[in-house]
Amino acid sequence: MPCCFAADRLNVLLICVDDLRPELNCFGKDYIVSPNIDALAGRGFRFTRHFVQAPTCGASRYALLTGRYGPSGNMALFQRADTLRKDPADVPPSMPAWFRKNGYTTVSVGKVSHHPGGRGGADWDQDSQPEMPDSWDRHLLPAGPWRHPRGAMHGLAHGEIRENTKAMDVFQSAEGEDSIYPDGLITEEAQRQMRQLADDSSDSPFFLAVGLIRPHLPFGAPEKYMGPYRDVELPPIPHPQKPSGQTTWHGSGEFMKYNRWGKDPNKDEAFAIEVRKHYAACVSYADAQVGKILEQLNALGQRERTIVALWGDHGWHLGEHAIWGKHALFDESLHSPLIIHYPGMAHPGGKSDAIVETIDLFPTLCALADLPMPGFVDGEPLTEIIQSPSSADVSGQTAVSYAKAQTIRSDSHRMVVHPNGFVELYDHRTEQGETRNVAEQQPETVTSLTKQLRQRLDR
Repeated sequence: MPCCFAADRLNVLLICVDDLRPELNCFGKDYIVSPNIDALAGRGFRFTRHFVQAPTCGASRYALLTGRYGPSGNMALFQRADTLRKDPADVPPSMPAWFRKNGYTTVSVGKVSHHPGGRGGADWDQDSQPEMPDSWDRHLLPAGPWRHPRGAMHGLAHGEIRENTKAMDVFQSAEGEDSIYPDGLITEEAQRQMRQLADDSSDSPFFLAVGLIRPHLPFGAPEKYMGPYRDVELPPIPHPQKPSGQTTWHGSGEFMKYNRWGKDPNKDEAFAIEVRKHYAACVSYADAQVGKILEQLNALGQRERTIVALWGDHGWHLGEHAIWGKHALFDESLHSPLIIHYPGMAHPGGKSDAIVETIDLFPTLCALADLPMPGFVDGEPLTEIIQSPSSADVSGQTAVSYAKAQTIRSDSHRMVVHPNGFVELYDHRTEQGETRNVAEQQPETVTSLTKQLRQRLDR
């Protein structure tokens, strides 16, 4: 562990990847080309059952950046900013603010909070409207030909901006270098910032957060990343049917509003395969950016001085339950990758099947960086699991999430409670999994999980 002097503490590199489900080779998807994230997992530690707090970007990032349960909408961090302005004493510090308070230089590049670059306004570029006040020394989004952060967020190749969504293709593979899409510019800026931070490292350690946009819609990536998937055979989509009864199913509105050439992936198997392949290409494109960022860290001699965490902000349905998108409270929307590496870790390449939550990352990074433990967070440090995966007590762990309903995931079950009191209960010990509601057959489990859910969210 690092010593107590700020200049001698480990740096932190946090990489956030938008809409990234565990669609990675190192998470068992052997048809995915993800060598750089796989290499990070090979020397780091994987949490194979990491669940986010909300299946939408803003609320999930609120949980990441505060370590607390919070609102369920995309404006969660802006709501926090409003409260902070009105009553600063009522709002605990964010994760970057906590590191900053303890001597770190904090920088974000790309989509770390909900708005890339962390600003409000019509085009998300107003300095007077920070999404996370008092958190960053610098918060940056190089928009390039996309003109502003809002344009980059949903940009396709060569500066194409989402203005009329129906006219924008839902997927694309254009010839060119990585910089023809926004993540290429985000990566270049992250490398520049890392070089500057390394030059200043004698004065203070750094907390650098980099947010990659892909594989968020629209699924655009350079053609070279689509190449490996042109002839690959994808496995069948598990449980592709629309669920019956009351659930959090939705009609995939975010996906369906793009130009789909009149095709519906729930009715057109060939089109569904094309969508899945373009999502995979975006994953490989994001993986390449991760590789460049980590290569820069190595080139600067900072690898053995830096904690690295890679986090997906939520999952994404690729046809499971007849959903193409997030926003539901099934596993596919809530399950995302979490990988942590730090110098001298005892079990490089290790993994744990323990159920962990996004809110756990804030206290975990504090523990690894030897910072004071924030007493205001809802999460728990994961250091015991990382350091002793076989002996850590992970029994009874659960993950809580929320959107239009509330859900709790245990080792064996997922329960969803709707505002009208209706309960979904799914038994993961059975082949049916999250396709058969067994709430009436297992009332004791409903009672137990309801009590746990209330204890977690009402505290």
